[in-house]
Amino acid sequence: MELYLKLIDVLFPVFFIIGVGYFIGKKDPKFNTDFITNFAGNVGTPAMIFYTITTTGVTLAVFIEYFIYALVIIGGFSIVGILVLLILKKDFISELPPLILPNTGNMGIPICLFAYGTAGLGVASAIASVIILLHFTLGVLLAKKNFSFNILIKNMPIYGIIVSVIFLYFEWEVPGYVENTTFLLTYATIFLILMSLGIALSRLKVVSWIDASILGALRVIIGPIIGYALIKYLSLDGFKAGVLLIQSAMPSAVLTYLVGSMYSKRRVVDSIASVIVTSTLLSFITVPIVVYLSLRYFQ
Repeated sequence: MELYLKLIDVLFPVFFIIGVGYFIGKKDPKFNTDFITNFAGNVGTPAMIFYTITTTGVTLAVFIEYFIYALVIIGGFSIVGILVLLILKKDFISELPPLILPNTGNMGIPICLFAYGTAGLGVASAIASVIILLHFTLGVLLAKKNFSFNILIKNMPIYGIIVSVIFLYFEWEVPGYVENTTFLLTYATIFLILMSLGIALSRLKVVSWIDASILGALRVIIGPIIGYALIKYLSLDGFKAGVLLIQSAMPSAVLTYLVGSMYSKRRVVDSIASVIVTSTLLSFITVPIVVYLSLRYFQ
């Protein structure tokens, strides 16, 4: 019973705030999210990355270790994703990002925080850092069909990752005033990104429920299977393994839609939006199962 109560403690706040955002988006379709987007992207997320990586006990070795693990999971999923997209006669280049880039930021970090406390935050952010980098490198490359260095250097979370790694490398202590400031920004950002996820879900449409459901199910089922296979193969244990499993189970990232909207054809963008919606809806079933297993077997 205690474990089930813990599961509610972990998931209820996340799903509730997403639901509030969805309600706001439906009630006011013209609700302006520019402030949330700009604040979260340019201020909140870099601060959250810095705080969660530099003040939660994560070492450079752990950061690099789980950074690489995340890349391995994404690489494995890419093979599966390409095969399924080819079978469905989809554009396996432009429509691959929502399958291989999970929502480790908006959903994953808050869930890992509530599941494992601040200790889980650092590992969760190390994994999320990989996804952020890939959004603005591989994600842009797949959508645009060519790489844009200008887009990468204009992305503020990248600098949050770089500064965090520098602090880890030199083992610098974070000044108290910086830690306190980034602490406040971190928790404000978690609230805002969950809210914005709900608003985004209220606006995205599904164009083909059958194909979208297949791809959405693929994202939330195959992801944790690959994550678990890696955990068993490397004999990982403890809360770090639990965080890795939870992050691998996240649905498609909303950011794949935003990147696709800038560079892909309308048909592709609609397909990406559909996968985001279906994978997120299915995650309300699959994520509780994965979190339960993580809490039970990886402490």
